[in-house]
Amino acid sequence: MTTDIDSGSAAHSPTEPLHIDGKDNLDDVVAEHDVVLVDFFADWCGPCKMLEPVLDDLAAETAATIAKVDVDQHQQLAGAYGVRGVPTLALFAGGEQVEQHTGALPADRLQTLVENYTE
Repeated sequence: MTTDIDSGSAAHSPTEPLHIDGKDNLDDVVAEHDVVLVDFFADWCGPCKMLEPVLDDLAAETAATIAKVDVDQHQQLAGAYGVRGVPTLALFAGGEQVEQHTGALPADRLQTLVENYTE
């Protein structure tokens, strides 16, 4: 029973990235969590693979929720957010998109980006 208390202490944000399976799922995640960083990625993308451990760490260490959208599986969703290259990172705070960046950002810059909205 203690694990329930422990897992709730991180402002109920998951400690691992969530894999999104469509627009409704993404909308629900954005609505349920205060700060959501969405990684639009592709399996064949080298910079996406380099970014993966950075995002895993962010999910574990910050109050932000990290969500992942496979652009090959969800082309319409990626198109709706104007994704033209991967990785593209979209940041949501309070249910609204507040930032979007294309390309793999360094870990410290991502940390600062997330902390600007979680603190």
